[in-house]
Amino acid sequence: MSWDSLVPRPSLVAPGAGVLELDQGTTVGGEPTTAEWFRQHIGAATGLPLPDSPRPTIEFRTDPGESGPGGYRAEIRPGGVEVVAHDAAGAHHAAQTLRQLLDPTAYRSVPIHYGRCVLPCGRVEDRPRFGWRGCHLDVARHFLPKREVLRFIELLAMHKLNVLHLHLTDDQGWRVEVPRFPELTRVGAWRRRSMVGRGEPPQFDDRPHGGYYTVEDLREIVGHAARHHITVVPEVDVPGHSQAAIAAYPELGTGERPQVWDCWGVSDQILNTDPSTSDFYRAVFDHLMDIFPSPVICVGGDEIPGATAEHGAFLRSLIEHVQARGRRASGWDEVLDSVDPLPPDTIIAAWRDERTAIRAADRGHDVVLCPEHRLYFDHRQADHPDEPIPVGYLTTLEDVYAYEPLTERVLGVQAQVWTEHLDTPRRVDYAAFPRLTAFAETAWSRDRDLADFRRRLVDHHLPRLDALGVEYRPLGGPHPWQTRPGVAGRPR
Repeated sequence: MSWDSLVPRPSLVAPGAGVLELDQGTTVGGEPTTAEWFRQHIGAATGLPLPDSPRPTIEFRTDPGESGPGGYRAEIRPGGVEVVAHDAAGAHHAAQTLRQLLDPTAYRSVPIHYGRCVLPCGRVEDRPRFGWRGCHLDVARHFLPKREVLRFIELLAMHKLNVLHLHLTDDQGWRVEVPRFPELTRVGAWRRRSMVGRGEPPQFDDRPHGGYYTVEDLREIVGHAARHHITVVPEVDVPGHSQAAIAAYPELGTGERPQVWDCWGVSDQILNTDPSTSDFYRAVFDHLMDIFPSPVICVGGDEIPGATAEHGAFLRSLIEHVQARGRRASGWDEVLDSVDPLPPDTIIAAWRDERTAIRAADRGHDVVLCPEHRLYFDHRQADHPDEPIPVGYLTTLEDVYAYEPLTERVLGVQAQVWTEHLDTPRRVDYAAFPRLTAFAETAWSRDRDLADFRRRLVDHHLPRLDALGVEYRPLGGPHPWQTRPGVAGRPR
């Protein structure tokens, strides 16, 4: 593989002469988590032992004076590789770069290529554009088994993304075990049927759907993400998007006991603001913060039908509770209007428009940019009739790549994978990739070029995704088995 194959595009590349051949004598050492990751994945794909050594062939070192957070410098010579990274995350990003410089078979789980295994000589210097390079994954509308979440984390790391925003609760399902409140999962984790598409009149599949993550599952997800230098930001959405919780504990609501919702959209079931409901959710967030070490905890706060000043006070009390535990709360941008005063350390996830992001920054809030019109990956990718369940805005690969984020008071950017219409891991793959690859370059790289990106994507990166078994959307349109004939959408 060559230096012009890398995704996302590095800050500086200086190709050199010759190659370094990896063989039975190649050793790997230095920063322990990165060396172990390289040994595990590259060793599996190549069949090489890649043992540790006091003087390793491939060495990952950290030096806080090198580049900036997440940055690194790598030199490949015929006699070895020297990586100097700002931190362990930077070392891991460098290891991802080295993997890309190998043949795409480096992404297989066993050796299938028995020729020479070589790295091209040269030098790369690189560091991320944004500190928050996130992807939101909705596991509430359609549950993803734990193994698929672990796999998704590995795909984020492959693209040098570093935040997984895990949307754990909504009207259609509650996905996190809370031992103190067992009905949340016994009742709230499944629904009797699901809406199919967005047709009028609505259609349903009449198939029960459900699932949840145990405390042990979530700790494993957090630990797996940490090994890949990814922070998992959990979200429990309040006071709207709460019908599953109200179905489990009707005293949290404002009327008769509902069922877990089987439709898409915005339910009019919202939490009441009784002191007992506040106590309930403080206990839930305490449990969440015990599992997730993330410095940021998301409280939702979006799309609240019939919101009152009391609901704003309810949200503010939970944000203050999160802050009292030494964390920062984040919320969708509606909290700018519903919570007054909004605690100043609250992070705003700006999804509606750029003006909202500017308004949040003007008020002194840090912002994560996640605009619906560019970074919602459940939205349709073409206007062709074969495009499955065409909802939302037309958001092509080129649209994602062309997005130019604001920079003032911006922590970073985040893509959203909502799953109302993504009912299997295959559908998640189709919606996310390769648009998530384009997003990753926007989040990481300061110097971008669409024509060059498409060349690297087609010639080099799609074969990597093929090797990993990612069922992405072909650039020319869906495979026949990726279509959903007869299922209506709702394009905008």
